[in-house]
Amino acid sequence: MAVAEPVAVTPGRGFVARGRGVLAPNRARARALSVGAASLFGVVTIVAALGRVIAPHDPTVPAGIPLSGPGANGYLLGSDAIGRDIFSRLLFGVQASWFAALAVIAIGVAVGGVIGLVAGATSGWVDNLLMRITDFFLALPAPVLAIAVVAAMGPGFVHTLIAISIVWWPFYARIVRGEIIKLAARPHAEAARVAGAGRVRIALRHLLPGAIPAVIVTASLDVGNLILTLAGLSFLGLGQSQPAPELGADSANGLQYLLQQWWVPVMPGIAVVVLALIANTAGDGVRRLLDRD
Repeated sequence: MAVAEPVAVTPGRGFVARGRGVLAPNRARARALSVGAASLFGVVTIVAALGRVIAPHDPTVPAGIPLSGPGANGYLLGSDAIGRDIFSRLLFGVQASWFAALAVIAIGVAVGGVIGLVAGATSGWVDNLLMRITDFFLALPAPVLAIAVVAAMGPGFVHTLIAISIVWWPFYARIVRGEIIKLAARPHAEAARVAGAGRVRIALRHLLPGAIPAVIVTASLDVGNLILTLAGLSFLGLGQSQPAPELGADSANGLQYLLQQWWVPVMPGIAVVVLALIANTAGDGVRRLLDRD
């Protein structure tokens, strides 16, 4: 009597392995979902870039009847206390939040990447010194530092971005350093050393490319955190001054209308949540696409 071939089920992989053959009915679907999620980055970036074109009204100028409800008097999401179109202000606010988050991440990747690369590739006292400096900046709370910078330099969105950038690069320095140290112990790096390659050449050509996927995944997942951080600081009054449209500030300024004209403070808050959710979903899609396991 023939013995039935055992079926091995691997949890969490979305496929069933039978002997040497592998059936993957869900892998293509999972990859398609990951690609779609990652594509949200491009979609939101395009919408943010075209916000000034899409907006039906000038976000800083009253366009009609104040405190109109969503859908009333030609306002898709209603109007605020002085008649400004909330939908137009949201589009401009999304543009500011999205590109500000990308700018902070770009600065963090550039500064942290260089420090992490140097620390991981040199080791010794240089590594210790750079990591102690990194630890110092990691210990600084972003909101408190933002308040201090704004108090010293004056209120402004740029000053807030400077404060956030100061405390955001250490995360990337730690990640790059860890990846560089791990990659330096692999055979291809050892082979390059035996072949006589210099330390700089090994670091730039053989180690740094291997750390890029981890940086991309971290950066993609970081966008949502930055959007929430910037919105929170803006809510506290540390962002752009009125009448500039900003999601956190618009929500804070409309709190007095929460019980009667709820759409004034709630719509900007919903925009922050949706934007952060899209960013996190897209970041998770990028992580799955770059996952080699």
